[in-house]
Amino acid sequence: MDVARNIDPDEIGFDPARLARIDGHFRRYVDAGQLAGWQIVVTRRGQIAHSSTYGLRDAEAGAPVTPDTLWRIYSMTKPVTSVAAMMLWEEGHFELTDEISRWLPEFADVRVYHKGSALKPYTVPAIEPIRVWHLLTHTAGLTYGFMQTSVVDYLYRAAGYDLHWPTGMDLAAASVALAELPLLFQPGSAWGYSVATDVLGRLVEVVSGQRLDDFFADRILRPLGMTDTHWWVDGDHAERLGALYVPDPRTGRILRHDQFGALARQKPTLLAGGSGLISSAYDYHRFTQMLLRGGELDGTRLLGPRTVRFMARNHLPGGQDLAALSTGGFAESIFDGVGFGLGFAVIQDPVPGRVPSSVGEYYWGGVASTAFWVDPAEEVTALLFTQLMPSSTYPLRSQLRQLVYSALVD
Repeated sequence: MDVARNIDPDEIGFDPARLARIDGHFRRYVDAGQLAGWQIVVTRRGQIAHSSTYGLRDAEAGAPVTPDTLWRIYSMTKPVTSVAAMMLWEEGHFELTDEISRWLPEFADVRVYHKGSALKPYTVPAIEPIRVWHLLTHTAGLTYGFMQTSVVDYLYRAAGYDLHWPTGMDLAAASVALAELPLLFQPGSAWGYSVATDVLGRLVEVVSGQRLDDFFADRILRPLGMTDTHWWVDGDHAERLGALYVPDPRTGRILRHDQFGALARQKPTLLAGGSGLISSAYDYHRFTQMLLRGGELDGTRLLGPRTVRFMARNHLPGGQDLAALSTGGFAESIFDGVGFGLGFAVIQDPVPGRVPSSVGEYYWGGVASTAFWVDPAEEVTALLFTQLMPSSTYPLRSQLRQLVYSALVD
């Protein structure tokens, strides 16, 4: 399905000539061999102001990026899982302050790393139980093995939790295994990017009585018309999938990464609520429009508007930002002036990060350099798709913000 411009940009406050700078800027990455190709969509007030593609989805095959190209969105799965959880919350299945061990008993007696080496870690009991809101905000004390910044990260990798998950394990078994590993910090005391959303996906399964893929299909994807969003692809869908790349450490030019990219063509045993989806610009555009419209799109309501506004508030302890609470390591966000809501980062103050945006804007991205944001104040959404790992390779997201906000002239 196409995502085409359907209104003159100047009718919704954009300068068309300034919007055209977006394509000129991002073309340079492709022409220099630093990206294979990309797709960008910018909207305001529900109208598409700018939609463009450039380059190749598969450089080796010479296949161009087309409007219906499919992209591995990795951690842009997290907001979808968070919406799923909040739909169940709206139905009264749990409170955000509930202990997750009520549904996931494996987390009843978690312990927290205190000191010592990976060979002989010393742990202490958790003072505070992991609660639902901790999972939504990455304040549960869980981590990612690929961080490589702590003893706990090492223990994750030793248990098989790096960029890949252990072979043959489903989400239920993974939840049990993760609960046996020590927490990085006491729940609610810090912020650490983590597998928390994967555990949240398991919570959705237990509370709803459905597998995560079935819940997504029944309650989110089909109702929103997101027919191009999948957990894996084959046949015609696989032909539309962009190839995955990493930068050559010597030249900076793209290198194909089929070892990791090929996983998108295999039916997963484990439905990773934090990183599992493949989607199109059209589909994720519909998801962000649902959020911008306060939980409703084309007569289908997933969430109430007050719930969406509540999700987009900073829920970090004491109203602090990520710079104050982060344990360090990688995240799909800058830290200065940025809080965290129930499923995505939230701009508290754009000045410390030196990137134009609005207070209350919320966003996230994926490790292959995909990104989105929703700006309720300006009624703007933006989407960026490409397939380059890691997302920290180039400042694509901050540059897109510069270009979009400098084109907004009303």
